[in-house]
Amino acid sequence: MRTEPTWRIPIGILGLIAALLLYGFIIARYAPAIIGDWPTWAQTLVYLTLGVIWIRPLRNFLIWMETGHWGVRPQD
Repeated sequence: MRTEPTWRIPIGILGLIAALLLYGFIIARYAPAIIGDWPTWAQTLVYLTLGVIWIRPLRNFLIWMETGHWGVRPQD
């Protein structure tokens, strides 16, 4: 457990916000043009998938913010 403040947390939060804004902009800009004519149920599945897909890399990112290592650190 770290006991001192680190620069990774505020930079990580700003980076996370920027990445999510960019991801949301890209999805909002291009997804309707691609799937706009699809049935409503198919559009719903696509948007649900796109809305959850960003969570997968978030785990490694949060680990980096806390430890400074990307992903799970091997046991010493």
